[in-house]
Amino acid sequence: MAQLAELTRRFFHPACADEMVDTILPSFNGLDLNSVLATQYYLNTFLPLSHPTWLPMLMRMWSAVNSYMFDERHFALLAQLAEIHLDPAISDPGRIDEIPDDARLDENGLPEEGPRLRWNTGDAQHPSSSVRVDGGLQLKIQRQGLGINGIDGLGAPNGVDANSSKNQYPKLWTGIFKDVGIFTQEEWDLIMCKCLASMEIPLADAGSFMTGPVVDEQASFEFSRLPKSHWRIYSLAKLIVYTMAPDGKQLPHSGTATPFEIPVVGGGGYFNIPIPKAEKSYLAGCKALDSLAKLIVSLESFFHPSNGSYTTDLSAFLKYIVFEFSKRWHLETLPDCKVPMNRRLTSEIRRELVRCLRTPCFLAMFSSDSDTVSNIQSALKSMTIMEADLIVPPILERAIPSLEALVETQRTLAVIKALGAVALGIVSRDVYYGGAKHLVQVLELLLPGIDANDPLKTVCTTAFLVEVSQHIMFSDLTEVELAAVSSDTKDASWSPVISRADLIPTVRFDVVPSPSEEPASRLSNEEEDGLLRDSTAGFANWVTGFIRRVIVLLENLPDESAPGSSNGGGTENTVVSAAMEACSQICSHLSEPLFDLVLDLVWNFATTTVRANAVRAAHQLVECVARANSAKTLKRFLPYAIQNIRSELDHGASSVRTTTYSHIEPSDATLHWNIAILRGALYHGGKAVLGYREELSSVIDALHRKTFSKRGFSYTGKLLYSLLDTLTQMYTLEDRFVNPDEWDSASFRDGHHKYWGRLYAAEDVEIQWHIPSSEEVTFVLELLTRHVEPTLSTLESLISETATRNETWENDFCRHLSFVRNAFAALPTIRQEFMSESEILESCGSSDVLNELPEFIASVKPIKSGFIFDDPSDPRYTLVSALRDRFGRFLHSASEKLVDEGDENTVDAILMLIRSCRTYFLDYGDSSHKKVITSRNSALLGDTPIRSAGLELSLSAGLTRLRWNGLERRRGKLEDSLIDDLLRWSTWSYATGRASAQALVESLTSAYDGIRKRCLPQLYRYLEKGSDDDRMKGALYTLNLSNFCKFAMGEPTLVHDLTKYMFGCQWNEKPSIQNCVSSIADQCVSGFVEPSFVVYQVQYPPTKKNLTRLRDLLPTSLADGALVRRCAVNRSERQAKQESAMVDVRDILLRIAENPQTHWKYSITAIRLLRTLVRRDCPLHASHIEYLLTQTHADHPSMRYYAQRAVMKASRYIKLRTSTDSPGDIAFYHNHNPLRRTFLTPQPSHEYTAEYLESFGSPLDHAVAREEPVLQDKPCSGWLVWKYQSRFLLPDPAKSTFQPWDPASAPAIDAIKRLAQSTPFWDKLSTHFSEENYHETTVMDNVANVKSLVQLVEEDIFPVLRPVIEKLLSDKDQNKQRGAAELLAGLLGGSKHWPTEAQDRLWAWFTPKLDQILGTNVKTDTLTIWSSFLEYILSNRDPRRVQPLIDWLVKKGLSADFNSESSFEPIKMTFFIRTMIEALGWRFASWTPAFLELYWNQIGCEHDEVTSYIAEALAAFCKISWRPTPSQPISEVFARECATRPPDDDIMGLEHGYHLDALLNLATEFPEMRKNRHPGALAPRSPYDRKLMTRLQEVNATSMFQYIIPMLPELFKAAELQDHDALARRSQTLLTALCGVTPPLSKLPELLEVIFATIRKSPSWRIRSNTLPMLQILYFRQAPIISEEMVVRIQDVLSECLSDEVVEVRERAAVTLSGILRCSPRRTILLLKDRFVREASRISLPSRNTPKYASELRRLHAAVLGVTALIDAFPYSVPSWLPELIGDVLSRHTYDPIPISTTVRKCAMKFKETHQDTWHEDSLKFDEEQMSALATLLAGSSYYA
Repeated sequence: MAQLAELTRRFFHPACADEMVDTILPSFNGLDLNSVLATQYYLNTFLPLSHPTWLPMLMRMWSAVNSYMFDERHFALLAQLAEIHLDPAISDPGRIDEIPDDARLDENGLPEEGPRLRWNTGDAQHPSSSVRVDGGLQLKIQRQGLGINGIDGLGAPNGVDANSSKNQYPKLWTGIFKDVGIFTQEEWDLIMCKCLASMEIPLADAGSFMTGPVVDEQASFEFSRLPKSHWRIYSLAKLIVYTMAPDGKQLPHSGTATPFEIPVVGGGGYFNIPIPKAEKSYLAGCKALDSLAKLIVSLESFFHPSNGSYTTDLSAFLKYIVFEFSKRWHLETLPDCKVPMNRRLTSEIRRELVRCLRTPCFLAMFSSDSDTVSNIQSALKSMTIMEADLIVPPILERAIPSLEALVETQRTLAVIKALGAVALGIVSRDVYYGGAKHLVQVLELLLPGIDANDPLKTVCTTAFLVEVSQHIMFSDLTEVELAAVSSDTKDASWSPVISRADLIPTVRFDVVPSPSEEPASRLSNEEEDGLLRDSTAGFANWVTGFIRRVIVLLENLPDESAPGSSNGGGTENTVVSAAMEACSQICSHLSEPLFDLVLDLVWNFATTTVRANAVRAAHQLVECVARANSAKTLKRFLPYAIQNIRSELDHGASSVRTTTYSHIEPSDATLHWNIAILRGALYHGGKAVLGYREELSSVIDALHRKTFSKRGFSYTGKLLYSLLDTLTQMYTLEDRFVNPDEWDSASFRDGHHKYWGRLYAAEDVEIQWHIPSSEEVTFVLELLTRHVEPTLSTLESLISETATRNETWENDFCRHLSFVRNAFAALPTIRQEFMSESEILESCGSSDVLNELPEFIASVKPIKSGFIFDDPSDPRYTLVSALRDRFGRFLHSASEKLVDEGDENTVDAILMLIRSCRTYFLDYGDSSHKKVITSRNSALLGDTPIRSAGLELSLSAGLTRLRWNGLERRRGKLEDSLIDDLLRWSTWSYATGRASAQALVESLTSAYDGIRKRCLPQLYRYLEKGSDDDRMKGALYTLNLSNFCKFAMGEPTLVHDLTKYMFGCQWNEKPSIQNCVSSIADQCVSGFVEPSFVVYQVQYPPTKKNLTRLRDLLPTSLADGALVRRCAVNRSERQAKQESAMVDVRDILLRIAENPQTHWKYSITAIRLLRTLVRRDCPLHASHIEYLLTQTHADHPSMRYYAQRAVMKASRYIKLRTSTDSPGDIAFYHNHNPLRRTFLTPQPSHEYTAEYLESFGSPLDHAVAREEPVLQDKPCSGWLVWKYQSRFLLPDPAKSTFQPWDPASAPAIDAIKRLAQSTPFWDKLSTHFSEENYHETTVMDNVANVKSLVQLVEEDIFPVLRPVIEKLLSDKDQNKQRGAAELLAGLLGGSKHWPTEAQDRLWAWFTPKLDQILGTNVKTDTLTIWSSFLEYILSNRDPRRVQPLIDWLVKKGLSADFNSESSFEPIKMTFFIRTMIEALGWRFASWTPAFLELYWNQIGCEHDEVTSYIAEALAAFCKISWRPTPSQPISEVFARECATRPPDDDIMGLEHGYHLDALLNLATEFPEMRKNRHPGALAPRSPYDRKLMTRLQEVNATSMFQYIIPMLPELFKAAELQDHDALARRSQTLLTALCGVTPPLSKLPELLEVIFATIRKSPSWRIRSNTLPMLQILYFRQAPIISEEMVVRIQDVLSECLSDEVVEVRERAAVTLSGILRCSPRRTILLLKDRFVREASRISLPSRNTPKYASELRRLHAAVLGVTALIDAFPYSVPSWLPELIGDVLSRHTYDPIPISTTVRKCAMKFKETHQDTWHEDSLKFDEEQMSALATLLAGSSYYA
């Protein structure tokens, strides 16, 4: 249903959004994560996306929630909104009136009259929560002041009357765009902050990012059942891309790898740096891109291969960013694009995006994780198409040195994969003109990659070759004399495809190259062409070398084995396939001279070599050249192969009879080799084969007569298959990268380099098809009549009565049948099957669709799809059909003979027979070419793909038509006979043949209708008692196939037989059979659903109305009333049959289950099925429920489990049928409690909320409660806003609420009462409840089972249950106490709706026992048991229902002695009170003040465990006091104020400050208490330690910052305590978690000021040192919401710390500053750089003996540390000013005193380590002196210099 709602959301009228919010929002309770997630899910699923006036409300709610589950679903919603609202017309308010609103129905399902509910836009203090507007008003969604482009919400323009007519609207609607896309700046900052958190980057803090997942642990497991939203990484990428637009001032062009620069507002600081105010500008003028750049630069170091698994997510983020950007770019090039011109992507945005992403891609491409590398490859591939000049040169600079030198294997593989990703940039002149000149060099370097000893490298290399070769022609252009032709002028016959990117109607900015992209270094197009032409001279040598490497690879393959493990294993098979695919592509794109060269190489290999280990590979190699030029290949290879085949046959090759694949005889190797060559030469030969028809026919005849070994006659059959396949199939004759006419043109041959990377629109692809000619068809028929028919005759003679069965017979049978089978397998498209109308109607009678009219069983109409014979009147059609029928009859006859006479000597013959049956049944239509479509040509550039993609698309279309014709196959008597034969083989004695037949039968169910219906009765016969074990096992394995078992369990009329025979298998005790029965039983249970036919009785007026309208629209010929009546009668008959079948199933299951001889495994299956048969649409049978009840105390725990679940289900259905007799209510499980009342909250206000909460603390007035609904078990609204409330009346004093129960269920109820009122039943049940097990809490299933019985029997059960409970309570054993708690919880829970007098009697018994039950009986091992008891009793229940229990808990809790000698009593009561708080939630508010006062006074309690519980309670009190602060708790007011209040307004109440004054007073006392701490081991007992320990709780909610910030100074100090480890650890944990939660914007400056003060003023250097990393972590986690002014403050503070007296603090400050600078505005970096350089140059160290030496050394060290921080801030790039810092500043201090020299050398070593991967390009930015200085820093000078 959730998926259905999400799919149909687009049909919801946008005007209904207010009603949806008004209905769903009240259920939001911020104290309950389940409520939060459920409300979000409903809002996200149902709200229409076209007019998102509710978006500000959701964003405000999001800011108050710290949950990854919430974040993930919210990101998906925002991504959807960002995408669809690029088109302003989507949100046009005028559309609301234009869309018909015909989906409004009243409570009876009838169309509602009158206008729709909408919210008034009046004053927020006086809203009208339920207003209807007449139809004249044009706006149906109005909210005040949403301020979107000058429009109030989606309503009228500012200042215009909202009730004016629509002709007063602006003529041009400009959309809902705001500061950043459709978001305000504050909302966007929040999004980016959550985005950073969602990356789950682990820092040195070890867990600050885990606060969200920790919170999500509180969510119910049921949320895992909801449909998953899009992966957060994908949603984030999509959201950012679709928010991009040129919406800000543009920054100057960047020159660094990950660039961005933000001028900072403000000035001053530690160095008095004057920072002038400037207008804020953004990268490429795009705010979203600027935010992305900040995000990437902050994460840049985490892309390094040395990092952990999270790099996979980061790389996926890059992949999706580029993918979505490319998709959007393409969509904006289309002529019908709806994105406004001023919102479209620009070339500058695209270029800066590539600059931003390329450095992390270059880092991550060397990762050892395959998923990461795959993601990076995808990103590089797309970025190459976007901006190839920024991607291809750096890749080549990294790749060529790595391939030239001996480097580690991982790096070699990485660069090969990267080259494959940018292959299009290397070969396509339109993508990157200068890349092609490097191709030959790269190809030569990659030749060693084809290595038999390194399969992975070989696969990567060949993948690159495939990518490249499908875009170019291999030809030497240096041999052609070309006139000087300008590179931008092409042959007139060539019409290049113009990229749509050049047609985008946007303003293009001139791309100003960065310093690393100087245009002076680029060659002209003429020079590029000249270099490329010269390089093509190396093609001949390279192609020769490539073929030779492939041949060497083939020669070193392991020995071939049987099919299925070709080439010795999967790895070798993969390598050979990859190499052959590369060969095929290369051969197809060779020029004629080079093709002749390759043909000679292959010829020499094939004719001079015979290798038994490479027979299949040799066949594939010859296929590659045949694919390129079949005529030349046939002419060269066919005569030679035929001659050698005849010679080998004459000399006795393959003369040893075998029927299995065995060791290859050396004498047979040459024969196999030449057959393989001949098969390869035939590939796609087509008409060229006709010239050799006699030779081929003759050699096939010779092979058929003289090959007797398994491999010999198998290869003969495959040769016949290849010949028939090439003659009859449709395929393309070539797959080159240009059309055939262009390939053959002289201009192409002379200048093909200009065509490299050519792209084709689909309509421009010209294809040369092979279509079987009449000559080819004649040759095929000749082969059939000359070879196949005589062979069939021979086969028929072999199964005659006179034939002798021996090894010779088996060999003849196998080789002849293999020959015939291959012939028919090669002809799937030779004839088209047809079904007449009579055959279609006849097939309906045997269809798997049971009990249905033939008119309602669909059939498929055949279409033209390339069959050779499609006319049944054609004699050739008749000939082929007769031959196929003869083949089928032979298979049936052979099966009948062999199934009776078969033994182990005929196993191979039977396997061949089964494979032949597969050919007969399934080789039809597209079966021969299912693997044609591959993914290698899926690279698209917009909507213009490479030509091979167009070829595959055309092939796919043809195969789809063939597949259509194969959806419905004709099944005649012969087919039925063969199916029966296969069933017998499925139960054969030998497992190999049995498994093959079973797999074939399963495949047949997908191709032929009625198979399952026919097979099931026959399979059941093999399960009867006394059947052969092997037959029985085969039948069970066949039944266990999902197509059979689930089919039988899904059809009610078939369930009886299946259950009967399945349970009847108990007689056979063989373990293998019983294991198979168990597997079938599991499938039966999972596939059996509760029968329910009540839906047929549901009357829904709109459906009837729509059916009437549909009937009126139908033509008279289709309005068949008689058919409709027949259908109704048939439906009634079908339902009667199914009802009767279900009764029979129930009866047989009861008989089996009650039989004492039934094995317990079968009993469990029976009870599970009986549980499913507990139905809501019919009353329960007495024997059914009686059996289930007796099994609730069965000895086997699984029996008890399923029986209890069944009893609970039965109880629910009895109550449902009692409360309503409406079919609709029963079908949709709508339970009507007679005591429940639902009403609209009257005059909701904050005062009403306070009164509501206070009412739970007052005793219940029974007289009032019986007249007015005051009891509320489950609060459904009120925490955020009020709406409907569901409350209950108090039951009658004496009269039962529900009795009498459903009259139809009376026999079942009587059975329940009889058992439930018997003492033995409860004695047995209590025995099992109280038996020893691993449970430390009450078992909810046990409690719910007791509750179900108590609800049905009511007070009559109490006299029987009372002594059982009292007996258990008297025993203090843990298990007995748990049993008592379960019985007692069920009794109290089930008595909720008893008459009040009966409840009073129950509580009169229970209340005096509370001191015993929750007092003296509770021990350490039973505390959790009774706590879970309280949780069950108090959860989802009005506390006034259990007033005596509440009074006892409150009294005992408030009177607890926290300083008694024994700690258990206060622990017990605080534990119980905590349970009460968790169960009641915000309804505990009326008791909060009393307990808060008590607990606050006990925060210094002597007992540590009590202190922990008090701390949790204090945190819970603060949480309970949290309330949002809209002016009125109404959905309308809340939604409007979320949009209109200032961003810093605390509408979610995150700063409510409950009991904050007391905390502040305590914080002022801590310094004095810290001074008076006890010394040594007594320190943990100090008041300071105890009170501070009590106040430390984890920070998982945004609202906790108001309590944590005042405590921060003490937390920093406590974290450094050496004499109280627990306090220090908890303080550090809290500080860590603090960084991972997004604080309210108003609290962030306050938080930073406390950190600044600690760093600057703390007298402890350890505190100062340890606070610095927290500042860096906080900056990293919350960077998007930290203002620019605050960034400057952070830099000032860190700059001060560089001069700290303690060197450890200085060094840590430098590390922190480096991390901060990495994500800081570049302008401030330059200013800091200048200041640090001036400081370093100005200071001259005096003599060590002078007083100023220490201070001057510290000042100089500070300046040097600042310089090193600047250098470390750029670990993977070299800004233009950085070489100067190393060569001119650091080098001067190489030999300064320690610690300066140490700092300098450490910086140099780190610089070398981080830049070694890119040193080949980074070194170019250093001059000679700077390089020398760096070398000195790294190595130092000689000691003897």
